[in-house]
Amino acid sequence: MSSQETPALKKHYDEVVAPGLKKNLGYKNDLQIPRIEKVTLNIGVSAAADKSVLEDAVKRLAAITGQQPTRTYARKSIANFKLREGMPIGCKVTLRGSRMWDFLYRLLAVGLPSIRDFRGVHSRFDGNGNYSLGITDLTIFPEVPADAVKSQSGLEFTIVTTAKTDAEGKELLSLLGMPFRKQEKKEEETAA
Repeated sequence: MSSQETPALKKHYDEVVAPGLKKNLGYKNDLQIPRIEKVTLNIGVSAAADKSVLEDAVKRLAAITGQQPTRTYARKSIANFKLREGMPIGCKVTLRGSRMWDFLYRLLAVGLPSIRDFRGVHSRFDGNGNYSLGITDLTIFPEVPADAVKSQSGLEFTIVTTAKTDAEGKELLSLLGMPFRKQEKKEEETAA
């Protein structure tokens, strides 16, 4: 991809989502419209595991994001977890700009639909319009071959938005194509 080319999801945001949010939420100024600031991804590994597990996690996260991850280390010792200060416990990446839009497009178009028995993602936000989700199987991404995965580790990611409320954040992600679960079915089951 050339540096001049706009990612497909960013183009969709500019042409469809932003005008839709402005109309639906009644904003008068374009700067009030919520947007996505960044996406942070994290893979945690057991501190007791050998170094090859951490290196595999770093390679997988680099393949998924197209960016070199930063290794994370324990800040303090916790005896119950056999964790000492300074031990490696995972890796993380912060995506912005076109890499962020490309990752979100691959997540929404390829990753989430390829999960077996997928019925949608939860709709719980953090109270400030930001959304977090965990994925247990990294092989949903085509960059991670299934036979290369030696140990299973999950991927957590957070989508940080400029939305002031959870309703605005949910509206933003819904218009981008995030497949939230239908709440009506859950309410009917609890009533029966």
